[in-house]
Amino acid sequence: MLLIGVNRSPYTRRVAITLKAYGLPYEQSDLSGFGNRAEVRAANPLGRIPALVLDNGETLVDSAAIIDHLDEIVGREKALTPPGGADRRTVLRVAALMMGACDKGLHAAYERNHHPPEKVHQPWIDDCMTQMKTALAAVEAMIEPGKSHVVLGRLTQADITAFIAERLARGLKVDTPAEMPRLHAHCRELLEQEAFRSTEP
Repeated sequence: MLLIGVNRSPYTRRVAITLKAYGLPYEQSDLSGFGNRAEVRAANPLGRIPALVLDNGETLVDSAAIIDHLDEIVGREKALTPPGGADRRTVLRVAALMMGACDKGLHAAYERNHHPPEKVHQPWIDDCMTQMKTALAAVEAMIEPGKSHVVLGRLTQADITAFIAERLARGLKVDTPAEMPRLHAHCRELLEQEAFRSTEP
């Protein structure tokens, strides 16, 4: 399999961590949605990363769709998203909050970095960052002191998405050690695991 995208993207890194956690072999093409638009569009007409080219030549796009396929490969009982019931809903809820936090953080960054200064709308940036912080705080509240995972007592997509969202938030100058200390500490612990450490951008 070929993963297209740079791990600076939280969406690409989510897929890379999942591939590593599952022990699935893959190669990676470090293409950026901004710097390598034409090459990325050859794999994904939207020009967005990540894309995953399967061994049969089929290309999957969107991190959630890619991960759904990876879950199918390893089997639903081994998947990092439980196959059904309350456990599945719990993990999906955290993943939705954390991927939404990434969306909002990147919206704020794009507003700041890709508009002329006179056209930057600071209230929109502030609102996006508030939404990001509120989502992070909601997941922070789920982490029980002394517990090694966000939910269910094992590694799930809740942990992976919390990790990439917290990492992005720090990159956007959110003081997670002060504002979300349990989440920050949990992410530091995750970084000791090979799947997280080896995908550092």
